[in-house]
Amino acid sequence: MRENAARKASKKASKRTPKRTPKTAGQSGAGTLPAGHLEARLWLRMLSCVGLVEQDLRNRLRQKFDITLARFDVLTQLGRPPTNPTMSELSHRLMVTKGSITDVVGRLEVAGLVERRRDPHDSRVQRVHLTPAGQELVDVLIPAHHAWISERFGGLGRDELEELDHLLGRMRALLRPEPGGRSRTGGG
Repeated sequence: MRENAARKASKKASKRTPKRTPKTAGQSGAGTLPAGHLEARLWLRMLSCVGLVEQDLRNRLRQKFDITLARFDVLTQLGRPPTNPTMSELSHRLMVTKGSITDVVGRLEVAGLVERRRDPHDSRVQRVHLTPAGQELVDVLIPAHHAWISERFGGLGRDELEELDHLLGRMRALLRPEPGGRSRTGGG
């Protein structure tokens, strides 16, 4: 879903935006864009980058492990602390609906990679557990994923990666709502 939106938005932007001469390192070009255009361009570039990396990960996961990105996301979430989350906790971690999680967990259960068990303290609650086969797969998936991501970022130097990490961390902090629901950037 995110990938399709990113691709469409990027295509629309490239059709509307006149081609510019490439900038050399250190040139921002910010002074040449009308107000709001730089922010929109950055947003579209972030979406485009996410879409490109997600598509690459989807292809690699399918080819090497025969699993979808959604199943990978669920498995790797189950492999990190706190382990054995409820369906609601898993849904919250992945920022998707409970219905989506139920479907993916059901498919992983049929594949023998996870199992749902009643919470020992509240029988109304189900917790999702990795099976030994699921844990074994996660133990191989995570290093492969890290290697693929490193490969995709390989064109950037260590200083550039650290700067990008810092800037995106600041942006995320600005976008997270304050207690009471207001964004730190003044919106919503």
